[in-house]
Amino acid sequence: MDLISIGKFISELRKQQGLTQEQLGEIIGVTNKTISRWETGVYLPPADALLIMSEKFGVSINEILSGRRLADEEYKKTAEENLVQTIKNSRFSLKEKIDFYRKKWLEEHTAVMVLLGICILTLTVAGIVLKKYMVCYSALIILFSAHCWRNNSMMAYIEKHAYDGTGK
Repeated sequence: MDLISIGKFISELRKQQGLTQEQLGEIIGVTNKTISRWETGVYLPPADALLIMSEKFGVSINEILSGRRLADEEYKKTAEENLVQTIKNSRFSLKEKIDFYRKKWLEEHTAVMVLLGICILTLTVAGIVLKKYMVCYSALIILFSAHCWRNNSMMAYIEKHAYDGTGK
């Protein structure tokens, strides 16, 4: 992401709307000095300001972060690049990134883990009721294996996203 081109694009969009820096600042809830800092590439606008500008100017946040209007065919590619750059340049600590991606993985895999838990519980109860204790031991082995899978899968996901930001 090039802060200078982003700033120039914001400036162009603001001028096309016939707004001064002060007027845009009032709409967003910041000072004209903040708008000036964005337009000169000193700072990147925060997410909430990007959303307001996107709606006000009729462009996507992706286009603002690209510093130009985008053709349909380049939109998806630029969106991914902008997202990766935003995450890499974010002020989040590594611990915060790890926590975020851990929660995201858990949200995406909750259904599988619940289903697996129900199956293991059913197997355990069936083993107790039928007095087939080998079935109960098998359930314990499956439980241990499922825990290892969950932990390894989650950590691989976190490493791919939090450390290098590529997700590959």
